Amino acid sequence: GAVNPCPNLRRPANRGKRDRIVSPEQATALLAVLPPSDRALWALALHAGLRRGEIMALRWEDVDLAAGVIRVERSWDAQARVVVEPKSRAGRRRVPVAGVLRDILLEHKMAAVGGKLVVGRGADGDRPFNDSTIAERARNAWRRAGLEPITLHEARHTFASLMIAAGVNAKALASYMGHSSVTITYDRYGHLMPGNEDEAAALLDAYLERANSRARRAAGGDD
Repeated sequence: GAVNPCPNLRRPANRGKRDRIVSPEQATALLAVLPPSDRALWALALHAGLRRGEIMALRWEDVDLAAGVIRVERSWDAQARVVVEPKSRAGRRRVPVAGVLRDILLEHKMAAVGGKLVVGRGADGDRPFNDSTIAERARNAWRRAGLEPITLHEARHTFASLMIAAGVNAKALASYMGHSSVTITYDRYGHLMPGNEDEAAALLDAYLERANSRARRAAGGDD
């Protein structure tokens, strides 16, 4: 049979077009101009990194606002039109709820029709949303406001970039993103991680400053 002349040659990874990610200020602006009923949906992608199918299947019982945690346990299969288990064990996960997301979810819950789904449609709010309708509505709102539109997939990438910028480590981020391996996280987002001495030193300084502030507060409380 034919012999491979380059058995040890590794193909370069297909980098392709980088997905667009937005800054915290842009994320805030994008959410602000959306119809109020659509804000929770986009915030779940921008601030919790949930995939489209995971948002479509998310129930209120999976959201613990008091504990600040979302349990991702299901996904919506758009082709089969059924709820399915996550594709991998890693897909079943707990994602922290940041304050900005909690505020949006609380507001959404108070205005919701009382269905089981966080973002549902229909009179009872229990049918998964139509993603093309949602996307078109968002694009129109953003264009009217002079903002460049973003997709739900890019919103998920933005969540990863914001977590990295905030100093969350790759192992924790892999868990929150539902990646089966930290290698996937590094391959996708390694270029965003602190990579030079200045950034690393700044992270350490910020951490030490927080630790020292806590120690000073604790010492003051003992008086």
